[in-house]
Amino acid sequence: MTVSTHGLRLKSGSHALRSSVELLSSMRFSISLLTVICIASVIGTVLKQQEPLSNYVNQFGPFWAEVFRAVSLNTVYSAWWFMLILAFLVLSTSLCIARNTPKILADWSQLKENVREQSLKAFGHRAEQALAEAPEAAARRIGQTLVQGGWKVKLQQRDAPGGSGWMVAAKAGAANKLGYIAAHGAIVLVCVGGLLDGDLVVRAQMWLNDKSIYTGGGLIADVPAQHRLSERNPTFRANLLVAEGTQSSTAILNQPGGVLLQDLPFSVELKKFIVEYYSTGMPKLFASEIVIHDRETGEKIPHRVEVNHPAHHKGIEIYQSSFDDGGSSVTLKAVPMAVGAQPSSKPFEIQGTIGGSSSLTNGAEKMTLEYTALRVINVENFSGSGNLGESGADVRKVDLRQSIAARMGAANKTKEQKELRNVGPSLTYKLRDAAGQAREFHNYMLPVKMDSAESTPALFLLGVRETPAEPFQYLRIPADEQASMEGFMRLRRALADPAQRERAVQRYVRQAIAADRPDLAQQLAASASRALALFAGTDQLVAAGQPRPVAGLQAISNFMETNVPEVERNRAGDVLVRILNGVLFELVQLTREQNGLQPLPADDRTQAWMAQAVLSLSDAHHYPAPMAFALKDFTQVQASVFQVTRTPGKNIVYLGCALLILGIFAMLYVRERRLWVWLAPACADAEKGPESEAGSQATMALSTNRQTLEVDREFEMLKTKLLQVPR
Repeated sequence: MTVSTHGLRLKSGSHALRSSVELLSSMRFSISLLTVICIASVIGTVLKQQEPLSNYVNQFGPFWAEVFRAVSLNTVYSAWWFMLILAFLVLSTSLCIARNTPKILADWSQLKENVREQSLKAFGHRAEQALAEAPEAAARRIGQTLVQGGWKVKLQQRDAPGGSGWMVAAKAGAANKLGYIAAHGAIVLVCVGGLLDGDLVVRAQMWLNDKSIYTGGGLIADVPAQHRLSERNPTFRANLLVAEGTQSSTAILNQPGGVLLQDLPFSVELKKFIVEYYSTGMPKLFASEIVIHDRETGEKIPHRVEVNHPAHHKGIEIYQSSFDDGGSSVTLKAVPMAVGAQPSSKPFEIQGTIGGSSSLTNGAEKMTLEYTALRVINVENFSGSGNLGESGADVRKVDLRQSIAARMGAANKTKEQKELRNVGPSLTYKLRDAAGQAREFHNYMLPVKMDSAESTPALFLLGVRETPAEPFQYLRIPADEQASMEGFMRLRRALADPAQRERAVQRYVRQAIAADRPDLAQQLAASASRALALFAGTDQLVAAGQPRPVAGLQAISNFMETNVPEVERNRAGDVLVRILNGVLFELVQLTREQNGLQPLPADDRTQAWMAQAVLSLSDAHHYPAPMAFALKDFTQVQASVFQVTRTPGKNIVYLGCALLILGIFAMLYVRERRLWVWLAPACADAEKGPESEAGSQATMALSTNRQTLEVDREFEMLKTKLLQVPR
């Protein structure tokens, strides 16, 4: 029996109806639908689903983000067209099964023993042999041999010239056809399970029960009933966030443009959240110690939920999906960054909660400080390139032994050595202006030692970026001997004070020029004052296209390009930078004296600190916010993110997967074979009469649904066993 690709062909009805039924029940239509579903599934796998629209705008641009939203590519698996294709695939595949199953079942028991002798000679695998046995005896021997080999056999006696002949019809591998039914039935079951566990039921409730998507904010308890799904909802897949020491009974279903709330018949209390990390900083284990509070019975059921080890209660499964901040409290210290000629704001402390916000004012400007995230562990790689990272292009640098060792050995060996180090907690926050525009900031709590050199100062890292699609750019502030930013901030405040700058210039001139050279002292003082004013951004020189005076090293570079001939710039620049460094060093010493601190010694550590301070002062002029908020203290509160599901179609999908595996194996690895052996009486001797006949003439043929080398070997074996033909 051959499975056809055309559909059901009705004998009555209109032409349109007959054509539609034939198309829906055809195999080509099912394959087309399955191909579209596969392509859509690939898109849904590659493209992150159910992300905020702004994320798609940042990553792909506004045009493609709008295209994704219009055709629901950001929510493929819940899109109406995806559900419609699934429904048509179920219908089409079911019609294919209904059309072919009766033929398969009818063919199951048919051995086709009525085949004609002449037809056997047309088969590719055929053989003829004279046997010494009578036809009946040979037929019974051959039939018994085939039965012992697992064949289904039927004997048929026929009239033949010269006497009675026997047809031996045998069949093996009938499970191949059952594989067709199993595989196609599996597609139906998987699609039905997907429809049951998808958004189809939720959408039906929204249409029939007047439920709508919630797009507002506020407390969950204040959300109206039209945005909530009943506890008896037969299927859902929602997220439940529970902070340590709290409990929750309302999960959230993310929907395009908003959310729906799913009430649970129980509440989940998080007693303790456990997280372990690898040396790389990646989570190795996260688990939750929970207590399920049953509303109906009042029973309290403890559970431990881990990844791939969910908890079960009343047909609902609770999976450990992720973890998040549960509302950690943080204390921030505001560090003024907009230092200028006018008196700057004073440092202050502010307290907040991760996920919350605070209102700030900067003169007439109103801003909102949003506490985004707190990370307690930050593991970074501080290794240099080393020898393994160098190029082997220069043959003098090639070390064959080292090259081989770098590429052989344990599987976890890497080409580059890693020096992983936890640099401590960090805070991420946003400053949003009155127009709703926000910048994101990422500041580390502790100073970070960037290399192993003893003289190199540790750095406070203050990160900023304009959009989430950009990487953070960091302002590096050197830490003083007290591991704080205060030494740098004193220097920056003094740099913005003209009186302090003038005192530092005079101190520098007194140390650099002898008292008997007042003319040189006056020239040096003028150069030093001009260099310091340029560096501080208070000089009136404005570069072309700049809305405000340029500061830092860029201002000095602009001054050199404008006022110094090109042939003298290198020498003049070196002199001007040496003067600037000397005056800044005196400015540091002056601020330390004013605050009752010992002066800095003239050693390598001080030189490294001053070099980094000069760079940081130059970069700080471009810091885009009037304040930087440093993390001073925190109390961490962790939260678990659970996925709560009620999936009645799960078992249907499991059954479909099992049938699909069995069906594919049956179709690929089970070969249907049919064997016929026609045993005719041997020709009688005319002189001795028909009673002299003592043998038979055998004609054997083999057919299979798939031609392989294994069929050739099997046919040769059958000739040897059945017809006693030597190999």
